[in-house]
Amino acid sequence: MIRFIVLTLFKNMFSEFVNTSIINRAIEDKKVDIEVIDIRDFTQDKHNRVDFPPYGGGNGMIISCEPLSLAIDSAISKLSEYKKDIKIIYLSPRGKVLNYNLSKEIASSNSNYILICGHYEGIDERIIEEYSVEEISIGDYVLTGGELASQVLMDSVIRLIPGVLSEGSLDEESHMNNLLEYPQYTKPSEFRGRKVPEVLLSRTP
Repeated sequence: MIRFIVLTLFKNMFSEFVNTSIINRAIEDKKVDIEVIDIRDFTQDKHNRVDFPPYGGGNGMIISCEPLSLAIDSAISKLSEYKKDIKIIYLSPRGKVLNYNLSKEIASSNSNYILICGHYEGIDERIIEEYSVEEISIGDYVLTGGELASQVLMDSVIRLIPGVLSEGSLDEESHMNNLLEYPQYTKPSEFRGRKVPEVLLSRTP
């Protein structure tokens, strides 16, 4: 079982994700475990703040070291009872780009993962240095926060865990042979004058 602990400021964004489709079945079958932790629960600021303006000036706000480090320490403590490596990933546009091979590497690893979802202008660089955080990007664009990116990462990994998908489901995946997926058709055999290729009709179950 791979265990993910997600650190976020927007915990409610994960309620549908963990209760839907393949992800939910994987959790129920104990192929994966996902716990979502609110970084705000660890703030020691009297105004319950987790973000502050950057030193040196600039726009936006930066998630502070103090609440985030406490959240990470808590996640490490939770995962330390399992005899697996613990890896920390920060979803960041400057990280290495997530692809099929990286997803497969994570799925087959003997590790548990802490995923940090940044927000605003990001997180304090000292967190990355202190915890040897790996940075992963899902593409060359900027999102409001790392929540969607973390879901993309988990989805791409979980479906590759043995036993999550039915046997044979991955055999013809587009990335298995470095080819794009070929066109697919289903009933009806004709739609608005467009017909399913004849060669495929004889193979319809």
